[in-house]
Amino acid sequence: MENKLIKILFMKRWALVILFSIVLLSCAASKSAKKYSYKKPTNTSSTNLKKLKSAYSGNVSGKRASVVSDAESYLGAPYKYAGNTKAGFDCSGLVCKVFDENNLKMPRRSQDQGKTGSAINISAVKPGDLLFFATAGGSAVTHVGIVHDISTNGEVTFIHSSTSKGVIISSLNEAYWNKAFLFARSVL
Repeated sequence: MENKLIKILFMKRWALVILFSIVLLSCAASKSAKKYSYKKPTNTSSTNLKKLKSAYSGNVSGKRASVVSDAESYLGAPYKYAGNTKAGFDCSGLVCKVFDENNLKMPRRSQDQGKTGSAINISAVKPGDLLFFATAGGSAVTHVGIVHDISTNGEVTFIHSSTSKGVIISSLNEAYWNKAFLFARSVL
């Protein structure tokens, strides 16, 4: 009887440790064996991001249009840690799902997604490109979004899964995202 009670207590203890670990994690903020840091380019200060002179012509077609359209189809989906279905997404799960629907395989974690494709200047982004952020301070990638549009005045909007609002469209002109922005990459 005593052994059975000890086993039950041991199993409950580990269940609590696992549950507590899951609660502490946020959108792709887990630490990898090797930490990668990204130096924020000097041309991405708040004022520069708000007054971009974009090279984007306003025309999007083919794979880019498909990526943006698929991302838009998930607007309103809730946030779900490690989620990658319409029932709920985390930021990197949304990117994986959208790119998978377009026959492009992406790594699951936002830190790893930040190493795919090619680096591009923020003034050269087009819809379907990826934006990377450090939402926990520092310079490690913890969040990713898909460029949605670039307005005629250079405002860059992106689709992403927010922990508080689910899949939404945000702007780099918003102070929070402007400050957290690290870099952009193109995989298309």
